[in-house]
This record gives sequence, structure tokens and C-alpha cells, in this order.
Amino acid sequence: MWKALAFLQKHLVWSIPAAMVLGLLYGSWANPAPLRSLITPLTFLMVYPMMVTLNLRQVFTGGDTRLQLTTQLLNFGVIPFVGFAMGRLLFADRPLIAVGLLLTSLLPTSGMTISWTGFAKGNVLSAVKMTVIGLVIGSIATPVYLKLLMGTAIDVPLSDIFSQIILIVFLPMAAGYATQRGLIKLYGVDRYNVQVKGRFPMISTVGVVGIVFTAIALKATTIISSPALLLRLALPLLLLYALNFLLSTLVGKMLFNRGDAIALVYGSVMRNLSIALAVAMTAFGKDGSEIALIIALAYIIQVQAAAWYVKFTDRIFGSAPEKLPAAQPGRA
Repeated sequence: MWKALAFLQKHLVWSIPAAMVLGLLYGSWANPAPLRSLITPLTFLMVYPMMVTLNLRQVFTGGDTRLQLTTQLLNFGVIPFVGFAMGRLLFADRPLIAVGLLLTSLLPTSGMTISWTGFAKGNVLSAVKMTVIGLVIGSIATPVYLKLLMGTAIDVPLSDIFSQIILIVFLPMAAGYATQRGLIKLYGVDRYNVQVKGRFPMISTVGVVGIVFTAIALKATTIISSPALLLRLALPLLLLYALNFLLSTLVGKMLFNRGDAIALVYGSVMRNLSIALAVAMTAFGKDGSEIALIIALAYIIQVQAAAWYVKFTDRIFGSAPEKLPAAQPGRA
């Protein structure tokens, strides 16, 4: 089972499209309405395992205040307004799609922020802090941003969004932290980090794939009747990620050293699409599946973009400094 889950996680760039195709086929051949009953358990399966792996204590370590402030300024002072402007410009006739684009740009950082920062040999400790800080601020800010920016275009269920944020973010965060401490007490820190911790993101992947399948199945008839819609959704996402990478790269090069700049890039470009999907599917009722369309496509683009950026990291920021060899006993 774990090998199958690891395969899904490792090949997310193919797992998500496969889930979309299967959802499209299922929704076109069968009645997808009963799938709505799976949204809540799949949401829990998607979010809770991710919370178990968060190291909340690292948020309170200092030394990188300027980096953290700059990252969150990009995350909440720039990127959401870019997403909002693109949504208003390109989807004036489909406000729910515009909400999906805004959600995609509103919720920063995920576990992949930490992973990609590590792959690029950036400042992983700062990336961990960005992930937790961005998740907390984003969860609080999202209902407010949605109401202020989209409240005139659609009916934004503010109280429903707040209650769902509590259910799908803060309760799983508390449960995840309790689970983490219990597992560390049971297995010890070393065994937890080596043998146990890595399994939880695999479980989360099942929830992600399941939610994507459900969202696409529920909108299958709409997609089949207008196949060009997927291309229309993909182009703004490509532009949004390109602008985000460009802006964060320029800011990183101007203000920070290599390791901090890489953490800033992945801390401001990677979006928490799992939480965005969960909010769309639980807080917006029947409209949630249309909002989720663009978020599902964002998974494909985000994973590919992050992987390609790693390949060009050394060209952009220079090679990572080599670690000095440890001093040998008896030598000066």
C-alpha cells in the first residue's frame, strides 16, 4: 500500500490529470451527485495528515524577521491582488472561476514549499516557518479578502467560510500537533523523523486526488459541453505563476543571500491548493465544484513549475556553497 501511495505522491503531476480524466468519465456516464457525501471525509484525509508533519515550535525561533516579513508582504499584499485583477479581467462573465483564481493566489505555502526549498539547497528552516505563518495568516485572511474583493460579484458565505476554516484548518492543526507529540513520545524523535513522518504526506495525496476526482465529476457535463474551458483556465494560471516566480526572484536577488532568496521564492510562489480546494468544496455548496476547476488545474502547473525552477536555481542564484569538511582529530 505504501509503495502505491508513494507512487501517487511522487508522480502528482500525472496523478492529478489522471484523476481529472477519471472524474470526467465518471461524471459523463453516471450520476455524480452521491459523490458529495465524500467531500467531508476526503477533505479531512487531505488536510489532517499535512498538519501532523508541521513543526509549530520552529515558528518561534528568530533570526530571519526581515525575510519572513518580505515573504508575507508578497503573499498578502501583492499576489492576491494580481489574482483578483486577472480574475476580474479574464472571467468577468464567470465570477465563480474568478473566485477560484483568487483562492489559488490567497493561500500561500504547503509542505512542498519545504521540500522544493530543500531540493534547491535553500534555507529550509525559514521555509518551515513561512509554511506555518502563511497557513495561519491565510486561513484568517481568506474570508475577509473574499468578502471585500468578490462580495459585490457573488454571494460570499462569510460565516460558512469562517466555520469551514476552523473545521478544515485549525481543528486538524490541533489534532495534528497532538498526534505528532504522541508519535514522538511513542517512537522517539529519530524514528519518527525517519520512519513515520514521511508517510503522512502520502495519505494526504489520497485526499487530494479524491477531491480532484469529485470536483471534476460534478462538473463533467459543463466541461464536455465546453472543452475549450480548460485551456481558458490554464492560460491565466500559467501567467499568474510566471509573474509570481519573476517577482519573487527579483526581490530575492536584490534583498537576500542565496539560501534565503530560494526560501522566499518557494514561500511565496507555492500555494496551499489543498486548503483552497477544501474551502471551495465545503463552503460554497453546489458552486464549489466550479470554483475547484481552476484550483485542480493549478496543481499540475505548480508542480511542473517548481520542478523546472529547481533546475535553473544555480543559474539564477549561483551554486550552493560547499560544506567545509569536518576537522579530523589531531589536526589543526
